[in-house]
Amino acid sequence: MRVAVTGATGNVGSALLRALRSAQPDWEVGGIARRPPEAPSAATATDISWSSVDIAEPGSADALGAAFAGADAVVHLAWAIQPNRDQAYLAQVNLDGTRRVIDAARAAGAAHLVVASSIGAYSPAPAKPVVDESWPTTGIRSSHYSRHKAAVERMLDAYEGAGPVPVVARLRPGLVLQPGAGSEIGRYFLGRLAPLARAARAALPVLPLPDGVVANVVHADDLADAIVRILQRRAGGAFNIAADEPIDPGTIARSLRARRVPVPFPLLRAGTELSWRAHLQPTDGGWLDMARYVPLMSTARAKAELGWAPRHTAEETLTSLIDALADGTGWTTPVLAPRR
Repeated sequence: MRVAVTGATGNVGSALLRALRSAQPDWEVGGIARRPPEAPSAATATDISWSSVDIAEPGSADALGAAFAGADAVVHLAWAIQPNRDQAYLAQVNLDGTRRVIDAARAAGAAHLVVASSIGAYSPAPAKPVVDESWPTTGIRSSHYSRHKAAVERMLDAYEGAGPVPVVARLRPGLVLQPGAGSEIGRYFLGRLAPLARAARAALPVLPLPDGVVANVVHADDLADAIVRILQRRAGGAFNIAADEPIDPGTIARSLRARRVPVPFPLLRAGTELSWRAHLQPTDGGWLDMARYVPLMSTARAKAELGWAPRHTAEETLTSLIDALADGTGWTTPVLAPRR
């Protein structure tokens, strides 16, 4: 079996390559990335064939077609989170790029298409119910990430409704964390403040957090295990993937070794938005809106149909990420390179 993976050097992609090498060493794997690794390493073994493709480019269709040639399955993980202020570029990657990937996978005759959606695609649920995959996916309007994930869901609806298509699986994970992404996550969400994370963690006496910030997370390796199981079974439909317990303000405070102090959500959001507008840090208030308003997810379907179960708890996943973020830990691909 041959599997083509877009975004293969990123947070989820790097974990998937590890999982495929462990679970299915006989499969052929094609890695597609804007910046493939320059040399083989522990993360990028020589048995992976690499293609350099920038899916944001309008002329990338031919390159995608060549990369997908002979693929039995295409796993689409490529996604842009930053620069937060360049909405046009984000749409070129996340929306136009996803459409190109879907079209190229169909043209190449791939029998299975696996696309990364997100918990962020779900419609608002302020009371935080635990929902299954039937919950509406209209997104959170104030979050560009959520709007784009919801748009991808509509794209897949149209694709499946247009006639006979390959089996399509939609991944809806919680926030995906792993130590190897510590440098990347710090860069994306803290920007130039990332080097201060170590000092803050060592000397943070209190942490102001509102009551409503509760969300699902998942270790990248657990998500990768779920993807491998989906590929092995050629499973279709949507799958919620998350650790069994969500993170909440208490979990976050423990992971940062601080005492949590409740604050009103509007105050925290206003401070975040003002500091973003002042270019002090790269995270806008829409990310907090997602944490507050998306529902919590049931993973019963993945457990029943895939035989999947998370190996990492939410708290240990968050704690290991914070340790890595403070240290600037990374992995051996360009996008995950350790902080210098």
